Amino acid sequence: MKGKVLGKVLDNTSVIPLYYQLQEILKENIESRVWRPEEAIPSENQLMKDYNISRNTVIKAIENLVQEGVLIRIQGKGTFVSKPKFEQSLSGFYSFSKIMKESGIEPRDEITSFKVVSAKYSVAEHLQIEEGDPVIELRRIRYADNEPMILETSYVPEQYFPGLKREPLEQSSLYDLMQNEYGIYVIKAKEIFEPVLIREYESKLLQVEVGFPALLLDRIAYDSTEKPVEFCRSIVRGDRCRFYTELL
Repeated sequence: MKGKVLGKVLDNTSVIPLYYQLQEILKENIESRVWRPEEAIPSENQLMKDYNISRNTVIKAIENLVQEGVLIRIQGKGTFVSKPKFEQSLSGFYSFSKIMKESGIEPRDEITSFKVVSAKYSVAEHLQIEEGDPVIELRRIRYADNEPMILETSYVPEQYFPGLKREPLEQSSLYDLMQNEYGIYVIKAKEIFEPVLIREYESKLLQVEVGFPALLLDRIAYDSTEKPVEFCRSIVRGDRCRFYTELL
């Protein structure tokens, strides 16, 4: 474990709060690779000693970086630099499996629920069907190797996919089944992103703390006739994924 950046000290006379000054120094250590991904940063006691500051100041600086996804706390072990984030362009479909494979990581899906339910108002509105119409609800956890990354719930109208079973989805993607078994081709999608904080139920499944940063991703997928064939809502870990776009 390495110490503070040489020459960096806190300015007690500055209008900038001490916790923010420390936060920026810690971030500079990470960005300059003084501490590498998955490496522990100095303990709270060590930072208090190095910078002659209170524990509350250290805790606030660290908590802010945890909220940003820069650091991660592991109970009983300490605070560590987060792993690099996976990037996805907003110019095309968000494909979790494709991103993982391009990064040399094996994707895996764990189906936690598969059943037919009555469409609630919001689901029916997105799918342009009647409230109460039967829809297939598919819930799954998406993993990168053995690390849970995304909680995903998909809804598809049962009328378009009669006889759809759980078992084929454990071996093939939903869109591949739509195409190969039902002749339905997804050609475009509308995606909406919103920053959120992980709730208790989600924290257990994603194996992160309550209040952890995340992205709420809503996607409506359309077929070649521009008919909505899927509404999907995902909770994406903010410390491991980010999205970008290119402006021309």
